[in-house]
Amino acid sequence: MQAGKPILYSYFRSSCSWRVRIALALKSIDYETVPINLIKDGGQQFSEEFQALNPMQQVPALKIDGITIGQSLAIIEYLEETRPTPRLLPQDPKRRAQVRVISDVIASGIQPLQNLSVLKQVGQENQLTWAQKVIHSGFNALEQILRSTAGKYCVGDEVSMADLCLVPQVANAERFKVDLTPYPTISRINKTLLALEAFQVSHPCRQPDTPPELRA
Repeated sequence: MQAGKPILYSYFRSSCSWRVRIALALKSIDYETVPINLIKDGGQQFSEEFQALNPMQQVPALKIDGITIGQSLAIIEYLEETRPTPRLLPQDPKRRAQVRVISDVIASGIQPLQNLSVLKQVGQENQLTWAQKVIHSGFNALEQILRSTAGKYCVGDEVSMADLCLVPQVANAERFKVDLTPYPTISRINKTLLALEAFQVSHPCRQPDTPPELRA
């Protein structure tokens, strides 16, 4: 591996890893991927080696500029502060607050309730119902928020950190067979974003660790 090149510890299907992959793509940051399989070997994130990197034993983690950062939004904010173009947080403080609200609604209020560790706790037979319930509840709020903030994207007409959170969460919703009909704003923005190159190259079906049957 090249010295100095950032290293992203990622799992192809992890929506939190996908957020960071989009940011790296948008900011044209070249990086190496070290796949951490969340299912194989009882979960490679639980290895001592990975725990030393990220005590939370979660992906993503990014090694960059001599430090290791866990937590996707912290990573995106760091990239924004050190590599500000193109910007992912609007200059206007009110719009910036809206971006952070949407990002937090997804990253704190929806995704953690349907992630792998929680699904294991609710039991195999309840997983789908549980995931659908928490995503519906979150999307009801998100749709309402987006009606007042959205332009072409989540907040106005510039791609922001909020959009980096939205697309992976919609993919999770589709995986859990959530009916998206009640969420026309979410669906429209998601479709527009998926046409952008940064969202395509970072997609779970195009990662080094994507299984052959899921590649596209």
